[in-house]
Amino acid sequence: MASPAEQLTDLHRLSSSARDWVDEVRRLTTPDRVYWCDGSDAEYRALIADLEGRKELLPLNAKSFPGCHLARSHPSDVARVEHLTYVCTRDRDDAGSNNYWMNPGEAHKRMDDLFRGCMKGRTLYVVPYCMGPIDSPDSRCGIEITDSAYVVVNMQLMTRMGRPALERIAREGRFVKGLHSTGDLNPERRFIMHFPEELSIQSFGSGYGGNALLGKKCHALRIASWQARDEGWLAEHMLIVGIENPEGETHYIAAAFPSACGKTNLAMLIAPESYRGWKIWTVGDDIAWLHAGSDGRLWAINPESGYFGVVPGTNRKTNRNAYDMIRRDTLFTNVALTADNEPWWEGLETGKPVIDWTGKPYDPKLGPAAHPNSRFTVSARQNPCYSPHADDPTGVPLSAIVFGGRRRELTPLVLQARNWAHGVLVGASMGSETTAAAVGEVGVVRRDPMAMKPFCGYNFGDYWNHWLSFDQRASRLPKIFQVNWFRQDRNGKFLWPGFGDNLRVLRWMIDRCKGRVGARETPIGSLPNAADVDLAGTDVGTEAMAELLRVDAALWRAELDDVGSYLESFGERLPKRLLAEHRAQLDRLREA
Repeated sequence: MASPAEQLTDLHRLSSSARDWVDEVRRLTTPDRVYWCDGSDAEYRALIADLEGRKELLPLNAKSFPGCHLARSHPSDVARVEHLTYVCTRDRDDAGSNNYWMNPGEAHKRMDDLFRGCMKGRTLYVVPYCMGPIDSPDSRCGIEITDSAYVVVNMQLMTRMGRPALERIAREGRFVKGLHSTGDLNPERRFIMHFPEELSIQSFGSGYGGNALLGKKCHALRIASWQARDEGWLAEHMLIVGIENPEGETHYIAAAFPSACGKTNLAMLIAPESYRGWKIWTVGDDIAWLHAGSDGRLWAINPESGYFGVVPGTNRKTNRNAYDMIRRDTLFTNVALTADNEPWWEGLETGKPVIDWTGKPYDPKLGPAAHPNSRFTVSARQNPCYSPHADDPTGVPLSAIVFGGRRRELTPLVLQARNWAHGVLVGASMGSETTAAAVGEVGVVRRDPMAMKPFCGYNFGDYWNHWLSFDQRASRLPKIFQVNWFRQDRNGKFLWPGFGDNLRVLRWMIDRCKGRVGARETPIGSLPNAADVDLAGTDVGTEAMAELLRVDAALWRAELDDVGSYLESFGERLPKRLLAEHRAQLDRLREA
């Protein structure tokens, strides 16, 4: 690394607004040293070596996992803390009942007290970054100040970080301000505050990714969703995947799923054997920013440049692309170790853990070897199906938007919304049933509109109204679909094989978008005719397919009653157009 004096002179002169803010934070936090990150490979290697020297990163087996490292977090700091995550707006209703709220003045005072002097004896790292391709007009920049070198190396993998971002900030003069400190990791002194009216984030007391990598959920969803509403675009918790048929025609789909519904697997789908010649291209696995193009279509960019994924359950069968991707140059967090110093997690078909995620000898009586929320951080370019259009400044045009969930008997395998407004209702109604892996009663429906419940930075009523406005902003909107890979028979057996076979359903959607296939009209939307879903090579029989596409009007009436109560809880902010769409669907079901 350059000396602090040389490096400061070289970088901080690029943006006076950034320099002034960094100086303000320096006076508050009193670090021993200030370091401006340039994003170079040499800097990354030096930071890794420094973390190794301090035993904060452990190098893994260099032969089988070259360039890979393991980090262990404090046992009290292993996940996002939604109950300590606040949206701080002047008007409480602007944050909405979907967010925890705190008055901005009170929040600033609380955080200033926590940050005062917290970096004494530490280095203050200045991390300029760009969310999205560096030259895209649809990208947005930020600067994260942190005292964690672990955060810096993760941000280098997850964002376009360094000099080019700071140069763009200097040109534009506007950026999201993110201030982070691990503090003393005391859960009683842990807060993640968002100030959307100020375009700023403050996080204290956690080193975990979702709380500390401020470019990810904090910026790219909570703050960006507010920006998107003000500027006329959408920031969504969606994957982006390209489906290329043997004729070379590629269609792009954005899809939103709550947790445990196969989002990453769909983003990196492996086509079944009978689909030779079909190709899958991953543009993004988690977040999508959608803009109306001059051609009337919605275009999508992935603001991230890496993956921060949950690793348990990943193996050659469930997600071969992800499994292959993370075998080199990957940061693992809170996984177990084998005797050969290889990472191990539940779901691997080989190996045996000897050291658990806390660093202690593994004892199966004490729980899983790897933490259930253990993670990998890796560059997206290592994905075998990485799309070259992930770096395209214009993004990719969307043919379809998909909403999904986990329902045992209600939702059919796939349905198409009647129109844009009905599609917004489908997204706003999203819910999944709890599984045995979750705390509490099994089978309880939890509403998660557009999979944005933990991430929308403002009132859901205003958010749905913004979604509804897009049929006035764009003339060639994508078709909206809903899927459910998890429908079960009376014995609790899944009726659909899932994984790569989900391509069969995506193919039907694309055919619908192109007008190549018909559909059966029902009160809840358009469903496939059973013969139009390719089942060759599967063991899905006629009876199973009929059940997968069955619509139980009584169950759906009960569902819509529950959805109506949920929507009406947003009071005056609920768009009248959405309420009318809900009533129209309920009327169709009553007439069925």
